[in-house]
Amino acid sequence: MDSDETFRAHEKQFPAILGVAPVIDLLAEKDYPFAHEAGIYNPETKDLFVTSNKLTNADGSPHIQVTRIGLKTSPVTIEEIDTTIPMANGGVNWDSKHALMCGQGTMDQPSQLYSMKMEAPYHASPIKGDFFGRPFNSVNDVVVHSDGSVWFTDPTYGFEQGYRPKPALPSQVYRLRPESGSIRVMADGFGHPNGICFSPDEKTVYITDTDKQNGDGTVDDRKASAIYAFDVSIYHGEPFLTNRRLFAATDAGIPDGIKCDLDGNVYSGCGDGIHVWSPGGVLLGRIRIDGGVANFCFGENGEIFALNEHRLWRVQLGTHVKGALLGL
Repeated sequence: MDSDETFRAHEKQFPAILGVAPVIDLLAEKDYPFAHEAGIYNPETKDLFVTSNKLTNADGSPHIQVTRIGLKTSPVTIEEIDTTIPMANGGVNWDSKHALMCGQGTMDQPSQLYSMKMEAPYHASPIKGDFFGRPFNSVNDVVVHSDGSVWFTDPTYGFEQGYRPKPALPSQVYRLRPESGSIRVMADGFGHPNGICFSPDEKTVYITDTDKQNGDGTVDDRKASAIYAFDVSIYHGEPFLTNRRLFAATDAGIPDGIKCDLDGNVYSGCGDGIHVWSPGGVLLGRIRIDGGVANFCFGENGEIFALNEHRLWRVQLGTHVKGALLGL
């Protein structure tokens, strides 16, 4: 890819994020969309875990493939993982040995959060699959707060794509305390809540609404394709999401996966690549990747691993750029 075409600045602050010599390299390519969601970087092993877009088995049933990409070697190594997670989607680091994964579920298997070991045989254990007996729709993305609580989104894409039953809950955002099983609805009023992340100081939550993208693949430009910001306020010793506000609306596709760097800049995978906003909601620039980016994650020292369906890209920004999630 041509660097001038790939890295487009909209504001004068963007070149400082890019560094003196930004680069994008193709790490892997396959004949099916293996690199769609998750994007979980394990710094201990230099492995990256990704989930595919929806695939179809020989019997016509839907399937999602989880893949481990070993980054220590050049070329990278690719291992297709067999897991018990039904229709795996988003994920995040939980501890040094485990990832927290979203299982969207099937007609027969519930949608649940899972703990997956990040080494063979990649054993997965269910964590939570209902809100006081009412099954989740199709949990999509997840993030972990420093207090150990788990925050996740639950849109209705599984039902709309034909592999989940009729929803028993609205499309909402939840907070789970794994040690006690306590769960609360933290935000509602979305069409399709999708990506979620915290600001570096955890005082702000960013949630994407991809309502523009219907489950059947059609697009409705009248619907939301936006990022909303919320303050994390404490009342009576418990967190609430307050001061909901439109943070950004996207001009290309939908804002799917979302992450922050340690400076508070907000990155989201969109229809033409990765967009980068200041903490004040100003679009600083974009990393243009043909076909768009559903999700991505930071590696170390300015690395971003961009999931581009059939292709996995490594983007090198300035080495001072650190993802807020791992701080590396």
